[in-house]
Amino acid sequence: MVELYGSDAFAPREVARRIATVGVAKARMAALPLLMLGVLAGAFIGLGSMLFVIVQADATLGFAAAQIASGLVFSLGLLLVVVAGAELFTGNNLLAMAWADGKITSAELARNWVLVCLANFAGAAGLAVLVFASGHTGMNEGAVGRAVVRIALAKQALPWWEAFFRGVLCNVLVCMAVWMAMAGRSVVDKAVAVIFPISAFVAAGFEHSIANMYLMPLAMLIQHAGGAPSAQAAVTWPGMAANLLPVIAGNLLGGSVLVGLTYHVIYRGADAAH
Repeated sequence: MVELYGSDAFAPREVARRIATVGVAKARMAALPLLMLGVLAGAFIGLGSMLFVIVQADATLGFAAAQIASGLVFSLGLLLVVVAGAELFTGNNLLAMAWADGKITSAELARNWVLVCLANFAGAAGLAVLVFASGHTGMNEGAVGRAVVRIALAKQALPWWEAFFRGVLCNVLVCMAVWMAMAGRSVVDKAVAVIFPISAFVAAGFEHSIANMYLMPLAMLIQHAGGAPSAQAAVTWPGMAANLLPVIAGNLLGGSVLVGLTYHVIYRGADAAH
């Protein structure tokens, strides 16, 4: 059959096969390497978030310039995951394709998502501790630390339905970035595929659960050290949970259903024909 979309990249039908095949390997990976790669992914997304905050802390930038620049630098996180290799919960929502193909069980799917999400939290929160201990948040006369707290407070204050739908939209773009990166044959291909969707979700203010696992613990550390804006406004563990639960649910819907299962329906005959 002649492919409709010609280029030197893998065609969409082949990407669907590759993602399903990779999904089987990810679902059956031994626990120790899975957890270690999950910790790395959490730290990688935290590094992208660290750069995002630096841009947000610059009061000289206009709104659009700050949002777009923030998205560009945040792209570092997923680029590290895709090129260096790591296990990211939001990207792994595409394992739904292997599950829908009947190649992995529901238990294998759930095991991967739960272990990777927990490991991502460990990596993101662990990086937050290191960044705080380094004195990084004191940059720009403390503006970086204040920006972290301001951003985290805004996330905590989101109504659950807004957090949920921002999570949905975020992971549609994240999983499209992973999908397109799988089409690439070089690091440059993958970088181009990642940068634009990731920049878009960050610029639009959508919610990424793993990034929040870095920003909100870091905000709590800053507050504990006396950097909170006021006694009435504080990021708390219950507040973080109230953000993460709907955002994780939204990320799951956006990545697994609106991207993974949608492409499964479109290309569900890809393996049957071979």
